[in-house]
Amino acid sequence: MAAFFSSLGRTIIAGVVILVVIALIAGTFGKMNQHIWWAFFFRWLHVLSGVMWIGLLWYFNFVQTPSMPKIPDEQKPAVSKVIAPAALFWFRWAAMATLVTGLLLGWMNGYLVQALSFNKGVHTIGIGMWLAIVMWFNVWFIIWPNQKKALGIVQVTPEEKAAAAKLAGMTSRINTMLSIPMLYCMVAQQNGGL
Repeated sequence: MAAFFSSLGRTIIAGVVILVVIALIAGTFGKMNQHIWWAFFFRWLHVLSGVMWIGLLWYFNFVQTPSMPKIPDEQKPAVSKVIAPAALFWFRWAAMATLVTGLLLGWMNGYLVQALSFNKGVHTIGIGMWLAIVMWFNVWFIIWPNQKKALGIVQVTPEEKAAAAKLAGMTSRINTMLSIPMLYCMVAQQNGGL
């Protein structure tokens, strides 16, 4: 059993198999020709990718960044050369998947334009969508380009490296701040726009 769970790929495949079994028992696949099934499916993908995105955002801000000063200098390359680049890969693509599935979901359910325009009845989800768009922009156009400099993926002067690390860190903190009201808006809309 330990050998099975030592492989992330096998673990993910097992999770998908369990999901398919549950869907078969529930009779979910018989509804695949209905709009409601596809809307549900994209909501599930949206939540799945959002958990990955915000989970990694919070990992960086609650665990990795505060822990770095406590790590001996000779051990820091393990984080900056191995862990951080891998985490940033999943972080930025989870942000992309969350944004794309969220926009598709809004379009499929017929509220995309109204929500982005803050129309009454869907204004709460609209606020959440705009917060997520700002956060996505920050990931792709501020955090990632600056993290590449800070991690040495892109070679720059020591001064540019320090400035890039500071800007990436500050923007990550801004995204952490924005994630709190963004998540509220997403959940609130599902509960009557509270």
